[in-house]
Amino acid sequence: MANPPFGSMISRFDATFLDVELPRTRRLVLAVMGLGLFMNAQIPHAFADRPWAFVVPLVSILLLTDVVAAVSAPTPVLRHHYRRVTAWAVVSVPLWLTGAAMDHGPRLAWWAAAAAVDMAGVWLAHPLPRDVLSSRDLVFDAEHMVERIRLFIIIQLGETVLTIGAAISAAPVDVATVTVGLGVFVALVCLCASYFRGGEDILARHVATTADSLLPVRHAVSGQYPTLAGLVALAVGAELAIGHPTGPGSAALGLLLFGGPILYVITQAWWYYTSTRQAWGARLLACLACAAAGVAAFRLPPLVSVLVLDTVLLVLVATLKRVHHRVLTTMTTGT
Repeated sequence: MANPPFGSMISRFDATFLDVELPRTRRLVLAVMGLGLFMNAQIPHAFADRPWAFVVPLVSILLLTDVVAAVSAPTPVLRHHYRRVTAWAVVSVPLWLTGAAMDHGPRLAWWAAAAAVDMAGVWLAHPLPRDVLSSRDLVFDAEHMVERIRLFIIIQLGETVLTIGAAISAAPVDVATVTVGLGVFVALVCLCASYFRGGEDILARHVATTADSLLPVRHAVSGQYPTLAGLVALAVGAELAIGHPTGPGSAALGLLLFGGPILYVITQAWWYYTSTRQAWGARLLACLACAAAGVAAFRLPPLVSVLVLDTVLLVLVATLKRVHHRVLTTMTTGT
């Protein structure tokens, strides 16, 4: 699968805080994008013979962004925030470097620990002992941050389309293969519609009207990681289904083909629950339906499993169209 632009993701979100109109911010974004290009190119080889080629750009991105922001962020509160981020990076960077020095077996454990530290920092807003920063104190361009979230979701979906297309091109051209390929594409369109048919409007309106606009945005940014993981799982499951559309089902197929959409949709449900307390119930029911279908996929042919997935997601999208309209009406009228 094509690799997600991790370095570009960091530069987009941090640039919103640091003011992308400033020359030094633009230089930082370009440097991070360049490092991210080399880092992403080495992901397929990171557990083989090129761990340092992957880790050095990654660590450089983390430290360069954090240290520059800690010195040059436009407000004292924001500079303090990035000093806290740097403190967390000081913990994770040695884990990344140690993992690169290990064999591929222990390397996974070291890198998993490093990734866990980085993710925990993002999710918890990088707290330090007796130093918890209130997100209400941070002033930032919320409108542009929402736009960047939208763009990154589009990039994620586009990467998945390319992967599915590559799997279709490598498979024989017959009725079963074409049906599965179209079915997976329909599932992807449904996942796209679950956000872009009213869901993004709820995010934008909530961010614009809440007293603490950074909190829902921070949750949305944190949600990009499990969202991406869900799309990667779906893409791998799609490759299995397209490769053997009429073959026997399997646990791997059920886990990937249905587990990916579950991770994608339940991340949305979590955001809507924590932010608006609305529009999450239908998503949770869809996840439960996917879980049951995933178990059945152990014995169903992949073609049938894809059609079941489409049915669940089409019902979800139809339901969310009404739910999103109701939520937006409530937010607009305040009733």
